[in-house]
Amino acid sequence: MQVRFVNKGNILIASLSGELDHHSAEYLRIKLDMEIIKATVKNVVFDFSKLIFMDSSGVGVIIGRYRNVQKLKGKMAIACANQQIGRILEMSGIIRVVPLFNSLSEAVQWAS
Repeated sequence: MQVRFVNKGNILIASLSGELDHHSAEYLRIKLDMEIIKATVKNVVFDFSKLIFMDSSGVGVIIGRYRNVQKLKGKMAIACANQQIGRILEMSGIIRVVPLFNSLSEAVQWAS
């Protein structure tokens, strides 16, 4: 799994590619936390357009970062999840608290 970060004002865009599973979850958790701390970030948008697989470990990473962003009084969104990942997000209940958008631009606009 690879992650690329882009800052847009107070929004951190985390673009993930590959597979988010138990092997890569801890790596992503550490990278995200470090990026949130070092940047003046309040809101986080996950770009899943290149993510091909996610398991329950990925769900845990998202929920944990959601709690951290809430402490900052920020917002979190997910963009461009494929059908399989969308089902996982729906079944886990994440989309009840973290909105899912079809495009990155919609998610960034919502988080602004």
